Amino acid sequence: MTHTPHELAEDLPERAALIHALRESDAHFARLVDEYHDINAAVHRAETDVEPTEDLHLNDMRKTRMHLKDEIARILEQASA
Repeated sequence: MTHTPHELAEDLPERAALIHALRESDAHFARLVDEYHDINAAVHRAETDVEPTEDLHLNDMRKTRMHLKDEIARILEQASA
């Protein structure tokens, strides 16, 4: 597989240490990050036609990824405040 875009550590490099710390200490946060990783990989596979899917399904997966990232960013913001 080629490079997967939208990895959290790449999109939020200044928060990488906090992401790691919260994954270790907060089960809910860890679950969100795992879900984000899984949906991100699925989107990438669909976008690169490794696992083609219908456009509607791909758009739904992208929305899910966006919502997960928003929730992760909200938690990170609260944790760093």
